[in-house]
Amino acid sequence: MINAVLVFNNAGQPRLTKFYTQLETSVQQRLISEIYTLVSNRPSSSCNFLPLPPLLASSSKSSTPTTPHNDTPSLVTYRQFATLYFIIISTSTESPLALLDLIQVFVEALDRLFENVCELDLIFNFETLHATLGELIVGGVVVETQLDKVVEGVKAQGRVAKRPVNEGKGGLSFGRGDGIWAGR
Repeated sequence: MINAVLVFNNAGQPRLTKFYTQLETSVQQRLISEIYTLVSNRPSSSCNFLPLPPLLASSSKSSTPTTPHNDTPSLVTYRQFATLYFIIISTSTESPLALLDLIQVFVEALDRLFENVCELDLIFNFETLHATLGELIVGGVVVETQLDKVVEGVKAQGRVAKRPVNEGKGGLSFGRGDGIWAGR
């Protein structure tokens, strides 16, 4: 299971934080800064896998230490693209190589949607960023990895969100009196 997806820039500013497990806000904030410090200080020749920092590992232990948990976060997988770090926190049941591939698909989908994606695209179009992630991962489970389906799913969401509900039907009026939906 994937416990969190994080995206940072080189200065340590989070551009995306999505947690799929329940954590207190203070723990999330400390975890974000701790993971960024670990990832950014690693040499480029190091592998892209890290053990989970003690902060989250200690907060997710069960009350009965003899019971093994397969859903306990234990691995940090990351990849750097230009000025951004893409990080996934997962359980031991997830394949680290599959997670690297998932990061690659995520970045390629963003690149297709934004046509040469950059950090500013993520800042000003965070809805598309979250929609892309939502096409890949639902509730911590990977649901789609085919690049074309992810891109088409996000584009379809955009078309649905921009189309008025009562377009051209003269149905219900929402305060304008002309029968056309006043939203969006």
